[in-house]
Amino acid sequence: MSFQSISFLAFLAVTAALCPALARHAPRAGQLALAAACIVFYLAGGGWAGLLVLAAGTTVTALCLRQLRGEDGPARRRLALVLGCGYHIAVLMAFKYTGFFSGGQWSMDWAPLGLSFFTFQQLWLLKEAHARQYVPQQGDDLLLYVFFFPTVTSGPILRPGAFFPQLRGEGFLRPDWEDIAAGLYAICCGLAKKTLLADPLGAVAANGWAGPGALSAPEAWLVMLAYTLQLYLDFSGYCDVAAGCARLLGVKLPVNFDSPYRSLSVGEFWKRWHITLTTFLRECLYIPLGGSRRGTARTYLNILLVFLASGFWHGAGWTFLAWGGLHGLAQVLERAWGPGRERLPKALRWGMTFLFVNVAWVFFRAPSLSAAGSLLASAVSGGWGFSAQTLSAGVLESETTALTVLLPGLSGWVPTLALGLLLAAALTVSLWPRNVIQRMEEVKPAPWLGAALAVLLVWCVLSFNGVSTFIYADF
Repeated sequence: MSFQSISFLAFLAVTAALCPALARHAPRAGQLALAAACIVFYLAGGGWAGLLVLAAGTTVTALCLRQLRGEDGPARRRLALVLGCGYHIAVLMAFKYTGFFSGGQWSMDWAPLGLSFFTFQQLWLLKEAHARQYVPQQGDDLLLYVFFFPTVTSGPILRPGAFFPQLRGEGFLRPDWEDIAAGLYAICCGLAKKTLLADPLGAVAANGWAGPGALSAPEAWLVMLAYTLQLYLDFSGYCDVAAGCARLLGVKLPVNFDSPYRSLSVGEFWKRWHITLTTFLRECLYIPLGGSRRGTARTYLNILLVFLASGFWHGAGWTFLAWGGLHGLAQVLERAWGPGRERLPKALRWGMTFLFVNVAWVFFRAPSLSAAGSLLASAVSGGWGFSAQTLSAGVLESETTALTVLLPGLSGWVPTLALGLLLAAALTVSLWPRNVIQRMEEVKPAPWLGAALAVLLVWCVLSFNGVSTFIYADF
């Protein structure tokens, strides 16, 4: 069940009304109803096979937690941690990386929906339980932690020490009017990011990637920019919707994006982009590897290993490893440069960072290293021609058709206008100083806000036809 569908909006309306109503009379009944709704949501998108795989992993986690919260000696607790983590990593490797390591001789034809996010979440839970950073208590529903429907397919990755206490808090399944207003605001803004900006930008990127070697230099750079903006608006849009859905149920999700394209360095970018993944990798991989405590050379090596792991987590391919390696290398170079980089003008530092991020995303999007090289070659030596008609094919078709009918004299300029307005809107939203999650905390119920959100939601619903799934659902 995709967020951008009428069926999901109906599901959300029923769940957000029924579960709090039950919880007011019997808290346990409301929690059980929410757990049932989460299972229904997962079945609609992931099916019984995926559900069984995640359920088996949840059972393994529960057994390991029983050992980790006991009074057994350090050796037995460490064994429980190793066995639990080993199981989850093995399942992830089997489903996602068999083809890569076997050279394509063997591969799985499918993978459970949300398996990558599920795996990291289980690893984080086991790690915190082993370190006594999280101690399981009565009322901690492992099923909700695993299958919580706003996050089960694409995150954010939930930290156990931040999620479980909310289930025991007074606000769980008891949202007030400010929670409801904030939730609806985030949902509408997230859907608008996805349907009105990210998907049209995706069409531009797809048009360019259909023949990267034939693009002119301006076209290649525009295609790169379109994908850069698409990826952010798509994933942050998902996280906005997820945060809004959770708030309707009295749960606050962690911030996953903090205007990352405003960053002045690659290191800062990773403090703002997919924050829960960055936090997980730092605490569960970088620090255990030694972090920055074992000298400069070891620090640089640890950074490279962490970002190679990040790339490999995103996908079993050399393009993802190249993308992760580039980000790791960039952070090593920034550290080696030292304070001198901070003395550069802010505008120059922003430009260098944004240019690097655009170029690195080429490898993330490319089907192969050769295709990535082809697009980058076009960006450098592709000539100066430009065809707005080609790149804008399939972009905002309903809106451009209406514009052509209303202003027939501008019909020849419509493709250029559509591209220009789309990029201007996307850049404005992406670079605006205050993002949706920050504004969400200041939303107050008001008639004008309800009317504005209703108009935005109707526009989004009318644009649902042909909308693609969220990009990170593939990871």
